[in-house]
Amino acid sequence: MSFADHAKIFIKSGSGGNGHVSFRRELYVPDGGPDGGDGGRGGDVIFVVDRGLNTLTDFRHVRKYVAGNGEEGGKRNCHGADGKDITLKVPPGTVVKDAETGKVILDMSNKTEPVVLLKGGRGGKGNRQYVTAVMQAPKYAQPGKPGRELYVILELKCIADVGLVGFPNVGKSTFLSRTTNAKPKIANYHFTTLVPNLGVVDLDGGEGFVIADIPGIIEGASEGVGLGIEFLRHIERTKVLIHMVDAASTEGRDPINDIEAINAELKNYAVDLSDRPQVIAANKCDALSDTDFETVIDLIKEKYEPEGIKVFPISAVSGQGVKELLWYVNDLVKQAPDKIVEFEPEMDIEFMDDPELPFEVWQDEEGNCFRVEGPRIERMLGYTNLEAEKGFLFFQNFLKDNGILDQLEALGIQDGDTVRLYGHEFDYYK
Repeated sequence: MSFADHAKIFIKSGSGGNGHVSFRRELYVPDGGPDGGDGGRGGDVIFVVDRGLNTLTDFRHVRKYVAGNGEEGGKRNCHGADGKDITLKVPPGTVVKDAETGKVILDMSNKTEPVVLLKGGRGGKGNRQYVTAVMQAPKYAQPGKPGRELYVILELKCIADVGLVGFPNVGKSTFLSRTTNAKPKIANYHFTTLVPNLGVVDLDGGEGFVIADIPGIIEGASEGVGLGIEFLRHIERTKVLIHMVDAASTEGRDPINDIEAINAELKNYAVDLSDRPQVIAANKCDALSDTDFETVIDLIKEKYEPEGIKVFPISAVSGQGVKELLWYVNDLVKQAPDKIVEFEPEMDIEFMDDPELPFEVWQDEEGNCFRVEGPRIERMLGYTNLEAEKGFLFFQNFLKDNGILDQLEALGIQDGDTVRLYGHEFDYYK
C-alpha cells in the first residue's frame, strides 16, 4: 500500500491564442482596413482547499493537469475564446513544492480563497492593434504567450490540534476508534496505519479537538529510515502530543525506552518537535497485575512528571482513564497559541514571466574577482538548488543563455579567476 500524503504531479497553464491577420472585405469597400482580432487568454492552474478531503490519494492516480489553450483571434475583430481554467482541489494543510529543488511554492493551510499558481499565457494582439499613421495595413499579428509548466510535489501536513504518536501496536488505532468518529483499520501487524487518521473528540459542553493518529514511528525516522520521515511531517502543525506506550510490554519492549527513542526522533527532525506539550498515555494497563501496575506506572511517572509531562494510565479497550486524559489534553489545546503554522514561499515562480530583469557584471576594484549581481540573479538563485546536479547544470546554462559568460570574457576573465554571485563563489574555467 502506498503512502497517500505525498504526490508528484505535472501542471501546465494554457497558452494564449495567436492574434489574427485579416482585412475587411466588403462590397463597395475595396480597401477595407485590418480587422484581425486578439487571441484568447490561456487557462490558469488554480488550487483550492476542499475541507471534505483528507488525503492526496486522487493525485496518485492522475498525475497530469493541463489547462486549456486560448483560441486564435478571428476576422471582423472577433476575440478568440479564453482557455478553460483547471482547478485542483486539495485537502487543508497541503504544501506545494517545486519537484526540482524541494522549495516551498505555496502553502494552502490558511487559504480560504482559490489561488492561481500558474497563470495562462496572454493572447496575442491582432493586426488591427498595430495600425499607425505610417502603417495603415499591417500584415502581422502578435503570437500568444506560451503557458507555464512545472513538476510539483504535493505534501499533506495534517492540520490537527493533537498528534497521537507511539510505536506500532501500542493501541493508537483502538484509542482513536473509542474516542473519536474515525474508523481506523485495526490489526496486529507492525505497520497497521499507513495513512494518518483524523478524528474529532467531542466532549461535554461543546468542548473537543481534532486528533491525528500519526503512523508508527521507528528509530531512525528523522534520518529517513523506513517511512518514518513521511510520518513526522504530519506532526509539524499539532499543538499537543499524546505519546502512547504499551505499559504492559506485551511485545517485550520497555515503555521508557520506547518513549526515549521516539522523543529522540522528534528532536532530530528538521523542525524540532520536542518542544510541543506532551502527555503520556500508558496504555494496556488492564493487562497488568495490581503489583506490576504500581511498579510500571510509578517508574514512568518518576521519570517524566518532574519534567512537566503528565502520565495517565489507561486502557483503550475498556475505557479506563480515557476521559480524564481527554479533558486534560483539551485544556492543553485551549492554552496553546491558536495559530496554524504556515510555511513561507521559498521560490518565486513568476521569475520566468519576467526575463528582462536587470543584472550587471563587473570586476572589483582590486581586480581579484568578478561579480555578477542584480534582481535577475537573485531570483534565479532563489529557485535553483546549486547543490543538485540538475540545478547546477541549469545554473551553467543560465550564465550562457543570458550572455553572462560573454560579458565575463569581454572583461578579460582567465581560467582560475573567481566569480561571485551574492553568497556563492566559483572558479572560472573555460
